[in-house]
Amino acid sequence: MTEKIRLESEVPHTMSGWRLDQAAAELFGDYSRSRLQLWIKDGALTVDGETRKTRDKLFGGESLVLLTEHEEQGDWLPEEMDLDVVYEDEHILVINKPTDLVVHPAAGNYTGTLLNGLLHYIPDLINIPRAGIVHRLDKDTTGLMVVAKTLIAHTDLVGQLQERSVSRQYEAVVQGVMTGGGKVDAPIGRHPTQRKKMAVVSSGGKQAITHYRVLGRFATHTHVLLKLETGRTHQIRVHMSHIQFPLVGDVTYGGRFKIPKGASETLLECLKAFPRQALHAASLGLIHPHTGDYMEWERERPADMQNLLDNLAGDMPGAKAR
Repeated sequence: MTEKIRLESEVPHTMSGWRLDQAAAELFGDYSRSRLQLWIKDGALTVDGETRKTRDKLFGGESLVLLTEHEEQGDWLPEEMDLDVVYEDEHILVINKPTDLVVHPAAGNYTGTLLNGLLHYIPDLINIPRAGIVHRLDKDTTGLMVVAKTLIAHTDLVGQLQERSVSRQYEAVVQGVMTGGGKVDAPIGRHPTQRKKMAVVSSGGKQAITHYRVLGRFATHTHVLLKLETGRTHQIRVHMSHIQFPLVGDVTYGGRFKIPKGASETLLECLKAFPRQALHAASLGLIHPHTGDYMEWERERPADMQNLLDNLAGDMPGAKAR
C-alpha cells in the first residue's frame, strides 16, 4: 500500500536568505536533504503553491507544502523466509541474522537475500530505501541488525550511524595470542590490486576505527570483543588481519590455513571444518527514532562459535571459554 505524505510549514523570518533545500531540511527534519531535493525537483515540495529550484533563496513568511507518496524503491521480489525477530514495533525491526545469508541483492545474489525475506514479512518495506536496511553484516557474519519500517525511522537511523552514536559490539575468535586490548585507527579503501577486497590504504581510504579487548586467551588463539566506531565494509576483518590477528575461518583476509603448534587432532578438525569467519554481532544499541529512548539488545554467540571456543578451551588445560 502506498503511503501519502502531506506536510506544511511557514518559513520563519530568521531563515531569510536561506536556500530552499536548506530551509526544507530544517523544517522537515524527518527526511534527508537529498530526498527533499528530489521532491523539490519533482514539484512535490512547493513554495506558496509554486515550484522552485533547490538553490532559490527565501525571504521568510513563505508557505512550504510537501505533498507526495512513498514510491517503490526497487523491483525486488518477496520470498518467504524464517526470520529470527528479536524486537519489533511500528517503527523498527531488530533481527538476529544467521550465517550464510546475503543481506542485499547484488550480482550473483538477486534472490534468497535478507531483503527478499523482509519484503515477504513486511510488504510495505518496498517503499523504504533498501527495504529499510540501514547497515549490513557480511554473508557469513551472524548477529543483530536493525531495519527501519518507516521513512522517518530510516532517516533517523542513517543519521545515528553517520554520527557514530549507534553501539555495535562483536565477538570474534582470532589467530594468535593477544597480550591485551587496543584500538586500530587505520583508513580502509579498495585493495589496490584485488578489487573485490578491502584493505588498509595509505591514501584515498575512509577513516576506520575499531576498538578491541581480550575476553579469553588460548594456546594459539584469542577470543575478543570488538566495538565499531565507524562502519566500513569488512572493517573488523581487515583491521584484525592488518594487526596480524586474522579471524578464524576468514579465507579472504586470513590467508592459508596454518596448523597451530601443538594442537590436538580434535582441535585441528574443528578449525579446518569451521565454515566461516568467526564473527558475531553480539549487541546493538541505539536511540529509538520515535520515542527517543535508548534501547539495547544482545544475542548469544551461535552454536558453531561456542563449539569452537569449547574446543580451544579443551586443548588448553585450565582455560575457559567465556
